[in-house]
Amino acid sequence: MALAVIIMAAGKGTRMQSDLPKVLHRANGRPLIDYVLDTAYSLDPEKIAIIVGHQAELVKKATARHRVTAVLQEPQLGTGHAIMQAETLLSDFDGDVLILSGDAPLVTIDTLQNMIAFHCFHRAAATVLTAELDDPTGYGRVIREKNSERVLKIVEHKDASEEERAIREINSGVYLFDTQLLFDALGKITTNNVQQEYYLTDVFGICFQNGKKVCAFKTENPNEILGINTTEQLMEAEQLLINSRK
Repeated sequence: MALAVIIMAAGKGTRMQSDLPKVLHRANGRPLIDYVLDTAYSLDPEKIAIIVGHQAELVKKATARHRVTAVLQEPQLGTGHAIMQAETLLSDFDGDVLILSGDAPLVTIDTLQNMIAFHCFHRAAATVLTAELDDPTGYGRVIREKNSERVLKIVEHKDASEEERAIREINSGVYLFDTQLLFDALGKITTNNVQQEYYLTDVFGICFQNGKKVCAFKTENPNEILGINTTEQLMEAEQLLINSRK
């Protein structure tokens, strides 16, 4: 299967209490995005795109030694809008695209390889990496067909019913899409929401409406899907990275 990777790296990271782009904060002496790039390279993709925005030149300079293409998101109008910026780069690409976050360095190569194999085996149009948390408060919930890999709905915590909030399987923000389906669906999403932004997760709604198969692949290690939004989370990630290499 032909593979491309898009790494989201445009965010400010306001809660880090620093003007430094979040993906350039260091864990054990290395920028967070370095770990994500190492993982992406190990998958041997045909193309890697980094979506840059806040302090774009700093991020481009920090990743210049890598074989990647930086794509500017300006202005920043949401996660869906970020991925739209890579459409031209991938216009001649026929395969699947893996979407990673530059501030989530703990996702392992093994998990992503297994997710890709799962996606191909089930002939999914889209696959979402999930995890089961003891306390899923605040995370989007993944609603599956009973005893199945197939996803029926992805709902944000604030929009979930009490029954849906009792589900502990959550959306990690790591996705694998058929490339043509992804950009076709992105062309149909709108900013008709409170934030007036293009949400990448709205693509799943279009998939469901059109009868496309969306699957969920669950990692057994929920630490893998931890993003970093605060200095406390950064310190936790540093220790987890050390432990993962022992």
